[in-house]
Amino acid sequence: MAFDRGRGGGGNRGGGGFGRNFGPREMHKATCSNCGNECEVPFKPADGRPVYCRDCWQSMRNQQQWTYRNNIIEIFKVSF
Repeated sequence: MAFDRGRGGGGNRGGGGFGRNFGPREMHKATCSNCGNECEVPFKPADGRPVYCRDCWQSMRNQQQWTYRNNIIEIFKVSF
């Protein structure tokens, strides 16, 4: 039996799931803790835990990556 690389699987998660298909995800309504807009998330929000819309999540993620890269650069400068 040959391995078919043409079928990535994984539904709408970008492929790479080796043919696994979990079907459509159940979406839950929430209010973004950052901007206050209504949004839908693929998990049931827990009381007391922040929930972020797609735009705020992406913005925060980009900021964290930028901060991480700058910290690594600073550590590198101090090490040598």
